[in-house]
Amino acid sequence: MIHLAGQDSQALAEALGLDLDDARRILGAVLARAVPLRQARNVRREIMDQVQAQVSTERLVQQAVVDAQDGFRRYLFAGPDGAQLESVRIPLYDTHHTLCVSSQSGCAMGCTFCATGRLGLTRSLASWEMVSQWLEIRADSQLPITGVVFMGQGEPLLNYDNVLAAAYTLCDPAGGRIDSRRISISTAGVTPMIRRYTEEGHRFRLTVSLNAATPEKRRALMPIGRAYPLDELIDAVREHAATRGRVTIGYVMMSGVNVGDEDARALGSLLRGIPVRFNPIDVSDASGQFAPPSPQEWRAFRDALAREIPGQPVVRRYSGGRDQNAACGMLASMPTA
Repeated sequence: MIHLAGQDSQALAEALGLDLDDARRILGAVLARAVPLRQARNVRREIMDQVQAQVSTERLVQQAVVDAQDGFRRYLFAGPDGAQLESVRIPLYDTHHTLCVSSQSGCAMGCTFCATGRLGLTRSLASWEMVSQWLEIRADSQLPITGVVFMGQGEPLLNYDNVLAAAYTLCDPAGGRIDSRRISISTAGVTPMIRRYTEEGHRFRLTVSLNAATPEKRRALMPIGRAYPLDELIDAVREHAATRGRVTIGYVMMSGVNVGDEDARALGSLLRGIPVRFNPIDVSDASGQFAPPSPQEWRAFRDALAREIPGQPVVRRYSGGRDQNAACGMLASMPTA
């Protein structure tokens, strides 16, 4: 069976042997208009019968929802096998939302500062399970969802094909209708897949979670640094930037760990000549092992970054939803009652 929520129009047409226009009408009914399949407009009955016999419209099961004080809303879902996954709805300017979706249930990366990484991996998600996070949360939202970031549970580039299938469904004019420039795929640094992504020319934004600028420090914080050396990762980032434009560098700031002058100098050396958008964000660690920088540390680090990576935009991301463990790195399941 083919799940309708996991296919863009072209993929659906090819999978079912449909005319592209019919595929668009069918997808538009189920995703864009969120009505039953039989309410697809201008599709012949025999085609509709054929499609209905071959497709699934199964949905995720919503198990819990909590609201943080700052307007972030955290969702817990279960897949057909009971595997749990989480999403976060992020408010923007009281006019629209961005959605943070999971690409896996749990995570195998084991980053020391991340509660999700401590869970271990249950399994990768199907493309329809990623799109269904958007479908379920859109139905729960009065404001439009205008962006999606693959930054929830899991490492997106270790579920490469399904993540891209979901992204293309979300930006399809008959699907999610989200501008591809407002869809971001984040990675902890799976170098071979970054190179594949670049070679294939996908148009979604790429975010690389760096978090340290020396090999030793990065390996201590992120075990993936042992599998994919930092110099090779930066070469892949440079190649991507050369053909696809500015790369976003995610940087989780930890007091006394990676926000000193020496860290800024190392970043300047590492990123020299690469067009990047530097995105620092405070660590969110309920265990108390890591703390965000003090205001004084942040100001000193910001000033050092201005000296060491001049001309590169430095945009500090807000770490929202902390009181309900909805911030980055805190998605590690929640009570269902």
